[in-house]
Amino acid sequence: MALNRIKPVTPGSRFKIANAFQELTADKPEKSLIVPIRKSGGRNNTGKMTMRYIGGGHKRMYRIIDFKRDKTGVTAEVKTIEYDPNRTAFIALLEYADGEKRYIIAPNGLKVGMKLESGETAVPEIGNALPMNKIPLGSIIHNIEMQPGQGARLCRSAGSGAQLLAREGKYAAIKLPSGESRLVLSNCLATIGTVSNSDHSNTRSGKAGRSRWLGVRPRTRPSAMNPVDHPMGGGEGRNKGGQPRSRNLIYSQGQKTRSPKKGSDRLIIERRKSKRNK
Repeated sequence: MALNRIKPVTPGSRFKIANAFQELTADKPEKSLIVPIRKSGGRNNTGKMTMRYIGGGHKRMYRIIDFKRDKTGVTAEVKTIEYDPNRTAFIALLEYADGEKRYIIAPNGLKVGMKLESGETAVPEIGNALPMNKIPLGSIIHNIEMQPGQGARLCRSAGSGAQLLAREGKYAAIKLPSGESRLVLSNCLATIGTVSNSDHSNTRSGKAGRSRWLGVRPRTRPSAMNPVDHPMGGGEGRNKGGQPRSRNLIYSQGQKTRSPKKGSDRLIIERRKSKRNK
């Protein structure tokens, strides 16, 4: 993928680094696979604001994505690579041999006209979905299920991918982008390759207005609030406010948030890397 550094003809474009969208081949979605989205604006069913800094934004239609890849034994052709406003990755429109159309998360290297397949008999090539007991060790995978038939849960965002390390008994060991190594049932489906739009993290919006288009309202710094509004507010002049914490006195650094009795602990081989220990 390629990035464009925008010519600085306005203040908003001076620092903008935009996606070139070279991979995209269509600008309108498949009508049969979209449904409307109703925005909450951060309000609950009584109209009370329960989440701050949410509101506005451009209208969107939700693209129905096939995360289960349960149409096995039928070959599909890639018709388009499209932009999806609801996620960081690009999506691909598949048309199966029987005429059915479905969207999937597009992996890197997927081209229009390629043939894809899912199931145990599929070849381990980019875009094909197979159980992990049929995927060669060392392969890079994404859209990984945590329970068979549940649908993809892991490695769905732009540029992400896990590595299949080993198989032992009914479990497969994978290394996730966070650095965590864990066991997953080896009959869970996964898709070969890494997720598309890998340079998404390198883009820069260039101006605050772009956040408003995405439905994000301006955020007030806690240290700029009054003591009645936030534990870090108040004071004469600029005060540090002590250890960073939320409105509910939950510390943002150093406090463990994972339950010590979580059942999936036995499946974790190596914990994710801590940024504070680097």
